[in-house]
Amino acid sequence: MIDITINRNHKGFIKSFTMSGHALFANHGKDIVCAGASAVSFGTINAVHALTGIVPHIQQDDGFLRCQMPDQLPSDIDDKIQVLLEGMVVSLQTIEEQYGEHIKITFKE
Repeated sequence: MIDITINRNHKGFIKSFTMSGHALFANHGKDIVCAGASAVSFGTINAVHALTGIVPHIQQDDGFLRCQMPDQLPSDIDDKIQVLLEGMVVSLQTIEEQYGEHIKITFKE
């Protein structure tokens, strides 16, 4: 199972997210759940960088991704990043609705 944790601060802003595990929906290279979750998360990280110039802190290993946004960003940049991250959450929730046995999202403050 892919476990995703979305970490929000006291204002409700997403400050980091972690993905770990494997969907085990299909064989390696044919796993649409894994491919979808990976495309959404990496696409969001790339969009944050391309559209705001901010480079999130990334930790990555086999079956593991952690992305953390820098602290104390200008509010206009932080607002743009939040829109992108909330879009990511909606996309991941859409995958979870169809494939909930293979992907789970948890929210933490």
